Amino acid sequence: MNLPNAISIARFAAAPALVPLIVMDQHVAAFWVFIAAGLSDAADGFIAKRFNAVTVLGGLLDPIADKALLGAAYVALGSIGGLPGWLVALVVARDVVIVAGWLWRNGAARGRPINPLWISKVNTVAQIVLAAVVLGNLAFAVVPAPLILGLIYATAATTVASGAAYLVRLRRVGASLETPR
Repeated sequence: MNLPNAISIARFAAAPALVPLIVMDQHVAAFWVFIAAGLSDAADGFIAKRFNAVTVLGGLLDPIADKALLGAAYVALGSIGGLPGWLVALVVARDVVIVAGWLWRNGAARGRPINPLWISKVNTVAQIVLAAVVLGNLAFAVVPAPLILGLIYATAATTVASGAAYLVRLRRVGASLETPR
């Protein structure tokens, strides 16, 4: 196991640690755990690319850790009213579609690489920024409500766009698998 993979595992482990901090009103600690986990995402990618430490395992661990952390943060923030329930449902539904599609595609088309879509990267950034801002506001009460509302709608828009783009991709993959080669 290399350093980037260990960092991804640590980020994955941060997800269950984050939930009780949010739910038990330990928002300052939750904010810093989330920020550290977010920085670890940038660090593992940088280290993997810079030091030629990209692995198949890392290609799986990184997005799983991202989804676990963001999913945990969104569900916990939704449970305390920090995020609207409809947005939490939208984010979780998108992730379910992506994971189910990935599982289907891996089962149906072994050996084809799965690369994230650019809109998915934009969506991940939007989700991270929103969660960090909401946690920061819960911890320090410094973010104006209109900014949070704008981030909520921007995150919703990128979530819908990303989910739709993955559905289109899955449809294309399905069509290519059905036609004779």
